[in-house]
Amino acid sequence: MTTPRPTELIHHRASHALEVAFDDGVRYRLPCEYLRVESPSAEVQGHGPGQRVLVPGKRHVNLRAIEPVGNYAVQLHFDDGHDSGIYSWSLLRTLGEQQDVRWARYLAELEERGASREP
Repeated sequence: MTTPRPTELIHHRASHALEVAFDDGVRYRLPCEYLRVESPSAEVQGHGPGQRVLVPGKRHVNLRAIEPVGNYAVQLHFDDGHDSGIYSWSLLRTLGEQQDVRWARYLAELEERGASREP
């Protein structure tokens, strides 16, 4: 079985979201804040287990550019200067599938640490 591939990437600038449509008909609308705090970069994920970094204060973050990386991914350039994450097609699919669970975990962690989504 092959990984579904995106057929469409639409940046909804006004609502700060990236819409991703896949060739199997599935479509996700991923908020830029969610994409930023789930960045696959080492800056966010760390270099090993337990090194993940909480990224607060990104409620209003948006994309400034989307750059293709070969045939397998895109590099998202955020307006806060972050641009080191490479978002593979399978990662975008996973982020869509797990959005509710990952977002709830993020909000709980913010609350636990006394941090905020506000800049």
